[in-house]
Amino acid sequence: MHDSTPPRKVASVTSSAALPFAALLLGNIALAFGPWFVRAADVGPVAAGFWRLALGVPMLFAILLVGRSRALDGTRGLWGVLILAGVAFAADLASWHVGILHTTLANSTLFGNSATLMYPIWGFLVARAWPTRQQGLALALAAIGAGLLLGRSYELSPQNLFGDLLCLLAGALYTVYFILMARARTAMAPLPALAWSSLFGTLPLLIFAWALGERIWPDNWTVLLGLALASQVIGQGLMIYALGHLSPLVVGIALLTQPVVAGTVGWIVYDERLGVPDFIGAALVAVALVLVRRGKSPPGQVASTGTGIKSGT
Repeated sequence: MHDSTPPRKVASVTSSAALPFAALLLGNIALAFGPWFVRAADVGPVAAGFWRLALGVPMLFAILLVGRSRALDGTRGLWGVLILAGVAFAADLASWHVGILHTTLANSTLFGNSATLMYPIWGFLVARAWPTRQQGLALALAAIGAGLLLGRSYELSPQNLFGDLLCLLAGALYTVYFILMARARTAMAPLPALAWSSLFGTLPLLIFAWALGERIWPDNWTVLLGLALASQVIGQGLMIYALGHLSPLVVGIALLTQPVVAGTVGWIVYDERLGVPDFIGAALVAVALVLVRRGKSPPGQVASTGTGIKSGT
């Protein structure tokens, strides 16, 4: 007679991953509205990134205070990691926000999230394990879907090429940020980790904006408050929470939901119309998410660092 315990354990693990997976998707949807806020802001693109953090940081620490959470718990030995994460995130936002103004919303979000492939590859290297057949198929579908998501909005012109390259650089910096934050999440709860890294990224962004000669002080605060709340507090907060519970492959492929949402916003607001390839690409991304959500990780690949991230934080 077979023992029924293993199936129950599998069901328990699947159930416990449902909340982080939902947080991951909701976080990506919130982040996808970021480019729209950046375009609508009456300050420079890098200055918009500064205000995203400058307005978001007090909100994050206020939430910690109301929730009576200890902001310093787990920070011992991680200050260097948090500072580097903040600087990497500041550089990511600076390059991405400038790129947003020189290409389409769909392109900026797609290239800005090139961590879709970079972060899972890093995860496999750390875990020292090849992806399973199902994971490999999910990655392939995601890559094809990402290419199709460019659709008719992708034009290899000097104007878009400059923006695309800046957004691609932002994607590489976003990968570095993810790696550092995954390290921080081995000992810290998600909200304190996000609050401290955001704080450390604020000054570099202000310096970047000033060096570029951008307008920094706004007349319209509503757009910047929306950017801080949607992107930094809700979007990034849910992402950092999920980062401590899900594998790099799941996190990476889920990033592709952002171009779908951003492309829809671009279509509605800026008439950046989507074509059939865009819809096929979105469907492939959806299939990839289903595959990776149902699949099993190879031995040793658990959570985001492959090294036992605490799941109770």
